[in-house]
Amino acid sequence: MPPQEKSTTAQDNARNIVDGRAIAGQLLCELAGKVAELKKRGLQPGLAFVRVGEDPASKVYVGRKEKACKDLGIFSETHVLPETVLEGRLIELIGALNADPRLHGILVQAPLPKSISEARVYSSVLPHKDVDGFHPVNAGKLMLGDPSGFQPCTPAGIMELFARSGVQTAGAEVVILGRGNIVGKPMAAMLCQKGKNANATVTLCHSATRDVAAHCRRADILIAAMGVAHFVKADMVKPGATVIDVGVNRVEGKITGDVDFDAVQKVAGKITPNPGGVGPMTIAMLMSNTVRAAETWS
Repeated sequence: MPPQEKSTTAQDNARNIVDGRAIAGQLLCELAGKVAELKKRGLQPGLAFVRVGEDPASKVYVGRKEKACKDLGIFSETHVLPETVLEGRLIELIGALNADPRLHGILVQAPLPKSISEARVYSSVLPHKDVDGFHPVNAGKLMLGDPSGFQPCTPAGIMELFARSGVQTAGAEVVILGRGNIVGKPMAAMLCQKGKNANATVTLCHSATRDVAAHCRRADILIAAMGVAHFVKADMVKPGATVIDVGVNRVEGKITGDVDFDAVQKVAGKITPNPGGVGPMTIAMLMSNTVRAAETWS
């Protein structure tokens, strides 16, 4: 292939990429202005991170969130507990953070040790400090379409990607791979609501779904959040569909998604890279929720 033709092909491929880093950067710039306004009124947003154990991925994720706070001027503090910590001690710490007026948000980094109930821990965070959107009150508000609650950051980030990259959800057939509480279920709830940037028809696929590939092939929007590396192949994607890759898998020491990106990009109308797609948006939405929590207190 001549050099000029190669260059044109590369440019064509790049046009269908939904750049999560760039869109997150836009959102963070907007938030920086809001933080500056709050500080003028004597209020600095505050966020606490709680990490249990020394899981390498968790350390990286919390580190990125700490950096985002620093860049925006959000006060943050990190509490690290040993893997052997008792559930009661963790909930006691969360109680202290709930009572701290400097903190508007609390994030407990997943995963937690198997000896600890995630449901009890997330329920112990006050709903108005639950910037991760996992408290039953916020989950209930999400299901009811009540915008006063906090939405989980990853699906909220995907909704923001749709809005800012011109993806039409109204009337669209959406297929979500994965029924987890962090992405799959709340994503389905957001997309089927009656409202702006929603109004989609949603199919939620999981391990007991028959002929997953057939569901995928009719999707206008396909969201992969199942944690299986390169599960989505090109022949599973409807030409021109939007493909969102949420998966985080470690293969041969590298992070990769649930989508066979190189092959699927040639078929998709729009596609998120991984890394560089959904991940930056998750952090941006965490910052957004924290700023909104502070604004509510102001």
